[in-house]
Amino acid sequence: MSRYMQYQPEWVREDFVDFIAEKINPVWAWKKIKASIIKTRALSPDFYQIQLRPNRNFKMQQFQAGQSLLITVVVAGIRQQRSYSIVKILANGDILIAVKQQGKVSNALTKMAFGSIVEISQTQGEFVLDERTHSILLIASGSGITAIYALLEDALSRSIQKIDLIYFTRDDAFHTDIEQLAQQYLHFNYHHINTVAQKQHLTAALLESLVADFQQRHSYACGASDMMLNLNQIYQQFGISNQLKQEYFQVVVDETLAAQSVKFLRSQQEFEAKSNLLESAEQAGLRPTHGCRMGICNTCSCTKVSGSTKNILTGEIDHASQIQIKLCISQAVSPVVINL
Repeated sequence: MSRYMQYQPEWVREDFVDFIAEKINPVWAWKKIKASIIKTRALSPDFYQIQLRPNRNFKMQQFQAGQSLLITVVVAGIRQQRSYSIVKILANGDILIAVKQQGKVSNALTKMAFGSIVEISQTQGEFVLDERTHSILLIASGSGITAIYALLEDALSRSIQKIDLIYFTRDDAFHTDIEQLAQQYLHFNYHHINTVAQKQHLTAALLESLVADFQQRHSYACGASDMMLNLNQIYQQFGISNQLKQEYFQVVVDETLAAQSVKFLRSQQEFEAKSNLLESAEQAGLRPTHGCRMGICNTCSCTKVSGSTKNILTGEIDHASQIQIKLCISQAVSPVVINL
């Protein structure tokens, strides 16, 4: 052995680089995507559009209208994440999202001062327009209008012949903007339903009266659980479920199902699951990796070894073994074993 020790430099750690970089500029980072809050616009008393300016790590060219991103904030010393649909990305790279004041992350986000820094993900999700679409129907309720508005603007930029939008709303967020688009584009029909004034809900009869040929169109929907449930039942009734693409912002479990035994195989942990598998695991003191909590980001995907689970969004029950499931949108309908 040589009497002199040869110097072996270590790889530079990412967290050390980020620590130094943020002392110079708070949004600088090696790989992480950080963004500063630039501007906030009130859409309604509890619904805000927030403008974010991301660092150079954000790949704006990958964005497709209808996609979302994860935003991470620190609440009471704990990192919390939530998924938000992107309204649009501006020419300078700034990101517009719309945030309803509900839940820990959303409440914290709407109260942050201008210049505050948050961590975000790359764009994600498959709620985008199909390439070969000639006529479409867009349906939104509540804060689901965020994703639908993005699809609307994308549709208007394409050679789509007929576009209809049905919007159920209490607070009329984006209503003025959509009205202006309807006046500008003759092939776009806007059906505005203020549910406070009209007390109207989604039914097959309403669909047929507003959009007579809805059964021949590709449909895109995002909204509250009651509307989405009605919509799925209507499309199943007409046998056109394959023409419906949908995104949820609220995951609702089947309260009629009994609690089931769930085992995490690798960690040798067992618990009773009444809610979705992610929430049930957290209630048992476990911390599975997760992101959006709405079935969009795939962060909580894992292998179901055995047992039967119900997809909360579609209602489909899967009895197969050794398949991928998402914990946040899966509910156990039998004893289940998961490779976690």
